[in-house]
Amino acid sequence: MAYTAQDVKKLREETDAPMMECKAALDEADGDFEKAKQVLREKGKASAGKKAGRATNAGAVAFVASECGCELGVAVIESETDFVSNNENFQAKVAELAAKALAEGSLSEDAKKEFAVDVVAMFRENCEVKLAEKITSDAPISFYRHHDGTIGSYVISTGDNAGSEAIRQIAVHIAAIKPQVVSKEDLSKELLDKEYDTQYQRALNEGKPANIAENIAKGRVNKEFIKEAVLLEQPFYKDAGMTVAQFLAQEAKGTTVTAFKLVGVGQ
Repeated sequence: MAYTAQDVKKLREETDAPMMECKAALDEADGDFEKAKQVLREKGKASAGKKAGRATNAGAVAFVASECGCELGVAVIESETDFVSNNENFQAKVAELAAKALAEGSLSEDAKKEFAVDVVAMFRENCEVKLAEKITSDAPISFYRHHDGTIGSYVISTGDNAGSEAIRQIAVHIAAIKPQVVSKEDLSKELLDKEYDTQYQRALNEGKPANIAENIAKGRVNKEFIKEAVLLEQPFYKDAGMTVAQFLAQEAKGTTVTAFKLVGVGQ
């Protein structure tokens, strides 16, 4: 079966394979377009093992929500270069993965590896599926994806304003400021003790006596670390004159943030 230059062009557009490889695949498939796509896919699978292990320093995140907003597919695929991750077809594959997670549930490790093989076949560099999960809640889930596509977050909340624009602003805050937990009660004793030890040693290194170093360490943990780590205690990113808790009380009265997750390349 003969093929045309338009067939080669279309195959390249759909697969991102080099022009000469597209021509060779059409030759091998006797001009059958769908068979040629499969030829390229199989060759991509063969090369995937050779590319495994290369560092993946770029990538993208995607979120796909159900109609009610109470279910969310979340995906992260990493690539070697931002030349690939900025490609609109790569971005589409990340969104496809998020939609797959929403429809089928969180992917197993084997399923993530299988999906990654297809991505490697398309883009000819090492790509890894880092996250493909489905999140469910009784109320709408708020989420935010930064404009560069490399980081985002989602927030689970309860109350009358769950899923509102105010809660989406909390998701923006999380992506920008990167808290560790929702409230002070969520901080583990282990984490607090570790931070205390760090600050105690820091004070000793500054030449403070042991008894003074103890007080300084306690103060730094209570005043500095908690503001850095706890979402509700942090100054709100849009208005440092109020905390996130105060913003919620003002703009989303009666709504409680119960969980969040920061999602991003390299996370």
